Amino acid sequence: MDFKEAQVPMTSAPLENATARPSFSQGQEALKDVVFGSAAGIVGKFIEYPFDTVKVRLQSQAEHLPLQYSGPLDCFKQSLRKDGISSLYRGISAPLFGAAVETSSLFFSYRVAQEILTSTILTPSTPLPMTALVACGAVSGAFTSMLLTPIELIKCKMQVPVASSSSVTRYPGPLSLIVSVYRHHGFFGFWHGQLGTLIRETGGSAAWFGSYEGVSLAFKRTRGATATSGSNEVKDDCLPVYQQMVAGAVAGMSYNFIFYPADTIKSRMQTEEIGAVNGGKRTFWSVGAALWRQQGMKGMYRGCGITVGRAAPSSAFIFTVYEYLRKTFG
Repeated sequence: MDFKEAQVPMTSAPLENATARPSFSQGQEALKDVVFGSAAGIVGKFIEYPFDTVKVRLQSQAEHLPLQYSGPLDCFKQSLRKDGISSLYRGISAPLFGAAVETSSLFFSYRVAQEILTSTILTPSTPLPMTALVACGAVSGAFTSMLLTPIELIKCKMQVPVASSSSVTRYPGPLSLIVSVYRHHGFFGFWHGQLGTLIRETGGSAAWFGSYEGVSLAFKRTRGATATSGSNEVKDDCLPVYQQMVAGAVAGMSYNFIFYPADTIKSRMQTEEIGAVNGGKRTFWSVGAALWRQQGMKGMYRGCGITVGRAAPSSAFIFTVYEYLRKTFG
């Protein structure tokens, strides 16, 4: 079997007779994507959140030297010494909601994109090539970015401590931040940093799903499994759990590394003082240019190591939990 003719992915429901399915069945599949994706995303977020907090603090350091943190370990030590372990989980309420929204919308829109391709350009009996799966991943990421940017805006602002005039570290709550953002910048102010999220999610999700499908297919070929895309003969349980986790880990690392500079710029934009964004002057490109002048490529990838490292177990659990729930209750 040619590698480009990939099995319809394990992450989607069987696509046979997709155009003939009743709306009730399609609604059931959508509900499964939302429930199972939300559960998987919440599990993954608990695993990765302390590392994400360190990543945001490293990314949002001032453009001038000296830097507040010399690296991930130094950031961990300073955070633990100053505020304890709870500081690394500060602001997790918004990300837990965001993880549920992100993961469920990714799996949902990924499946919908495949069904649209199958019912229009291709046919249910035609194997989806790897390029089509990557394109479906990109579409799902673009859709998800619109939902995710406001959540990440509040999350990033909660993760970065604010020094008050009395030299006491201040951590504003989510409701006060929401009110403040709306008062200063209006409804569309919640999408500050949208371009960075769009670039990261579109490219990252294409790499995420593409890597997972590619590694899964490689494992199946190694095991001598036969794959007939139209009838979905290769079932989820063809891959043992450890291989699902390996595929998920590779997917997570691919997602985070390739488009990491876009995430760095987004984090810097979203951790600015709320009143600092004046008339849209601090755009994605101006923030990126300023960072490049000050810190070069190293600044673009600051915190990348810890991000890629935490993405491996987090993404491995996300895919494994989602596949398990689909197999058990699907």
